[in-house]
Amino acid sequence: MIDLPINSELVRNILVRFIDSEITRAGYSRAIINLSGGIDSAVACVLAAEALGPENVLAIRIPYKTSAPDSLEHAQLLIDQLNIQSLTIPITEMVDSLIECFPDMSKTRKGNIMARARMIIAYDQSEAFHGLVIGTGNKTEILLGYTTLFGDSACAINPIGDLYKTQVRQLAVDLKIPQVIIDKPPSADLWLGQTDEAELGFTYEKVDQLLYLLIDHRYQPAECIQAGFEEKFVQSVIDRIQRFQFKRSLPPIAKISSRTIGSDFLFFRDSGT
Repeated sequence: MIDLPINSELVRNILVRFIDSEITRAGYSRAIINLSGGIDSAVACVLAAEALGPENVLAIRIPYKTSAPDSLEHAQLLIDQLNIQSLTIPITEMVDSLIECFPDMSKTRKGNIMARARMIIAYDQSEAFHGLVIGTGNKTEILLGYTTLFGDSACAINPIGDLYKTQVRQLAVDLKIPQVIIDKPPSADLWLGQTDEAELGFTYEKVDQLLYLLIDHRYQPAECIQAGFEEKFVQSVIDRIQRFQFKRSLPPIAKISSRTIGSDFLFFRDSGT
């Protein structure tokens, strides 16, 4: 068993300062967060409220007709605990209007539409509330590509993207997130009964230990196998990391001029051109 402990107090302070610094540096003082009732968005929301003040955080609950009822209930627990502003905006009509055009649409396509519809609402409220969208994707999801491009992966800043799922869970305990949120099976709530681990085919605890060796300690596949992981599992995780690299990068631009955006022209807010 490989331990992935974090110093929760230190991490909390770093992430709170990160949110405050990045939001204010961009000229804003408010934040938007899609609050799903799950652990990742709960942790990001607590950190945002601490960084900016509860009055400057807008939590949005965005249910679909098949969403689990407890998703709304658990999100409300945190809204009440933090005393933050909130909105509930169902997406059933806007999603179904597209789904009905394609009767044989797969679950994955439907889930992608839901994720992107939720982000449309988040960015609309970003303009209305004059705040930036806070990301809720953890390091495990990002590495595995277990995210919808321009859906749940879209954000202005992401405070928890360098924490593995099991580390987010540890931080959630220390942040005193309601226990019912910490204990529930992770789910994107895209269809009835959907869970992350059933869809991925392995547990977060198991894959986090492997990712920790591969990414943080730069282990070679053979070294991971020697550490006790099955060869098939190691290769399947590596394949996912490689396959979904495009989700972790801005779209590449074909180089024509002497200064190409993202290649030769790298504009940093703090240093100018």
